[in-house]
Amino acid sequence: MFEGSMWSVLMCEMVEIHRGILFSLLSSARCSKAKCVFGASFVFAFTLLVIVLSVSYWNPLLSGGEPKRTQSLQQVHVYVPNFLPDTQDIAVLDEEEMPAVFRNKAYKKEGTEQEALTALHVALKLQAGGKHEKAHKLFEHALALQPLHPDILNHYGEFVERRDVIRADHLYVRALAVSPRHSRALVNRRRTLPVVDELDEAELDKIDRKRLELIRLNHDNPALKRLKKEIYFQHIYHTVAIEGNTMSLAETRTVVETRMSVPGKSVLEHNEILGLESALRYINQTLVGKEAITVQDILGVHRRVLGHVDPVGAGAFRQAQVFVGEHVPPLAADVAPLMEEFAAWLGSDALRRLHPVKAAALAHYKLVFIHPFVDGNGRTARLLMNMLLMRSGYPPVIIRKQERAHYYAAIQLANEGDVRPFVRFIAHATECTLNVYLHTRADAKCLMALEAPHSEIIAL
Repeated sequence: MFEGSMWSVLMCEMVEIHRGILFSLLSSARCSKAKCVFGASFVFAFTLLVIVLSVSYWNPLLSGGEPKRTQSLQQVHVYVPNFLPDTQDIAVLDEEEMPAVFRNKAYKKEGTEQEALTALHVALKLQAGGKHEKAHKLFEHALALQPLHPDILNHYGEFVERRDVIRADHLYVRALAVSPRHSRALVNRRRTLPVVDELDEAELDKIDRKRLELIRLNHDNPALKRLKKEIYFQHIYHTVAIEGNTMSLAETRTVVETRMSVPGKSVLEHNEILGLESALRYINQTLVGKEAITVQDILGVHRRVLGHVDPVGAGAFRQAQVFVGEHVPPLAADVAPLMEEFAAWLGSDALRRLHPVKAAALAHYKLVFIHPFVDGNGRTARLLMNMLLMRSGYPPVIIRKQERAHYYAAIQLANEGDVRPFVRFIAHATECTLNVYLHTRADAKCLMALEAPHSEIIAL
């Protein structure tokens, strides 16, 4: 609109100028015939040029299009990148689609680059000589010194590819995130991508088969009902424990069942448990069966999570910039529109085409990437993730407090350009929870991991 108005003003000014020139030429008594002819020709050519330019500008509008604009006006900053594209869409990583925070992040650590490259050179020689164990140690040393150096990432990926193609593929992705035109990493990435996709799909198919087994169970069975109740307490316990709550499993159960205080524990820790339990009930009774999830629904979840802890900040977007480790979330002014886009994505066909575990994991990550709240982002994201899983017939997934470091590391890897490790982490947690319900051979390992010290054991 602004460009169109400026163009109109400019046209009017040009018309006035050439009208003035024409008038002066024709009205001058001393103007010779040659000058008149020359002036008239000049004005005619100038008028024709104005007409051509006008038609070229306004013709798109007449044909239902948009007027041409400069590239700077067309560019829109995208905070949330498009993760998990189709195979054919990942031939080359587009630098413009990477998270801005990571794209601008310097990969060189001052004073260590030369040492890292020397270690890499020696590692390659050892690898060529068949001394793989020593080479592995030197590759790890070089990567520790320069964790984002594209050459080190690519060579290390080539070293581990034969025995761990998933890790190799991730190393190639990290190399391309830093240097999108790294030719060798591009070639390696094209080779490993279809193999890794096939492995990931096989894991998701295995989870689907276990979900079908769970659906076929008799849900009126008293033992299964009791197990659901115990898993419910486990979910609350581990969810708040990840955020630093020190209540034991038994103490958590006491607070939920009796609403009585536990001696020696803070009011804040009690309220965190009560808030999460309230949010779980809200999701189970209201949102699981709701067709479209809105921003107000997400605010409603957060309002219940923090309602007992921070009544003022509960259910409200942050009004200031926050920093989460090395991740810098979007500006506070951008949170509301980004959350509207996020809610629209939750109801889109693009999400419905994804596997339910992928969709739930991506919903979790997108929310923590935006980081719309001052506090409670992780708990809200995990609740939203479980709501999507429950809609597809999965039980609420437990992310154990013992996996806290792995959980945050997977989120950091997603911030660095590869969300698939986080999707795999959520898929593993989903399968582990299904194993507990199905009493498969793997449930003993899962149950042992779910147990906390001091006899905090699930009663079956």
